[in-house]
Order: sequence, then structure tokens, then C-alpha cells
Amino acid sequence: MFSLKDKITIVTGAGSGIGAAIAEAFAKSGALVYVADCHEVGGKETVANIEKSGGVAKFALVDVTNETECQALIKGVLEENGGRCDVLVNNAGVGHGGTILNTESADLARLWRVNFLGAYHLCRAVLPTMIKRQAGSIINLGSIASITGMESRFAYTVTKHAVLGLTRSMAMDLGSSGVRVNCICPGRVQTPFVDARLREYADPQEYLKQMVAPHTLKRMAQPAEIAGAAVYLASDESAFVIDGGYTAGK
Repeated sequence: MFSLKDKITIVTGAGSGIGAAIAEAFAKSGALVYVADCHEVGGKETVANIEKSGGVAKFALVDVTNETECQALIKGVLEENGGRCDVLVNNAGVGHGGTILNTESADLARLWRVNFLGAYHLCRAVLPTMIKRQAGSIINLGSIASITGMESRFAYTVTKHAVLGLTRSMAMDLGSSGVRVNCICPGRVQTPFVDARLREYADPQEYLKQMVAPHTLKRMAQPAEIAGAAVYLASDESAFVIDGGYTAGK
């Protein structure tokens, strides 16, 4: 396992699903984890799970769509840790089903605020410190929808494409500063959100088959499988990340 010993980390949307798995994996690797979420119950449950396993975590209540709250989160973490924040994981996200014709502007705006602006707010808040220290890792959670189209997922696809664009742009601008910026783009992951979606269908098993069909492995990923990639990207071992940013602008 890659070491995150003594690293100060923030994971948004860590109250469940992929975010919770990343927070728990970070703690197991030695990091102090700020479990950031707008849902207090889920966030505190993640903290409790980490503490039961001998890890160290703190809950931080934050609405990532609120820039003031994002700034306050970063300020608090820096003040508590001698001006350090080593890793930021922008995982908070929401979905919406529909084509452009049945996606209202309010639906698109909601996903834009959470999926894109949340990451934007937090990156802007934490970057001055990371740049000053010439060290840091920012990990954005995109999706397979960041690199391909998805049927009846108009708003989700648009905003996840934007997350990848955010990552590429930041990687190009910040590469020489010592700050690494990467994007994880998973396929379907079996999270509580996906399970809830499945229950909305008359035949959940049939819809499940449709969801896993594009994957060669013929199954969805488990959150822990995505968390492993995040641990690597947060660790010092990923300093060059295979191509040293060569393809970030391609």
C-alpha cells in the first residue's frame, strides 16, 4: 500500500459511496482525513468507521456550492495544521437523468454548482498555499462521462466533461509549481446513489444488466477499487504519474 503517513487530506462527498471509500483508504494509509460533506449523519458515520479502524479523521460540514463555506473549510484546515493541506479530493457530485429536451435549466444549474463549481471553489481556496509550499495533490472525480457521451445523462455528461477540462487546464498551468492535478474517471460504480436509482425501475435486474453491459468485466466497480487509485495519486510515489503531464494538453 502506498504511504500517506502524516499527510493532511480533504475528501468532499465523503459521507457515502466513493468518497467514504477514499476517506477510509486514506486513513488506513496514514493520513489525517477531513471528511467533508453536507450530510452530517453520513459524514460522521465515515469518521466513526475510520476511528474504529484506528485511523484519524475529522468531520467538516460544508456545502461545496457555497464559495464562502469552501473558503472557511480550507482556512480551518490550514489553521489547524500549521498552514498545510497536502491533498484535496473533489469527489462531491450529483446526477440527473434526461436528454437536453427534458433537462430544465434549473437541473443543469444544480449539477453545475455541485459537480463543477464545488471543485472550482475548493481549488481556488487551497492552491495559494500549495503553490507557496511547492507541493500538493489535487484529485478530481470525473466519470466515464467525462470522456464519452452517455444516453439520457445530458447534465451529468456536460458537467463531468467540465471537470476533466478543469483538471487538464490546472495541470498545464500548475505543473511547474510542484502541485499535481489529476482526474479519476470511473465507469459505473455500485454506490448507494446507484442502488437507489436501480430501485426506481420496474425491473431493477434488467436495468442492472444494461448498466454493466458496456464494461468488458460485466460488472460495476466497488468504491474501494476507485479508492486505490486515489491513494496512489495522493502519494509521493505518483510524483511523475507515468507521463509527467505530457498528455495533459493533448
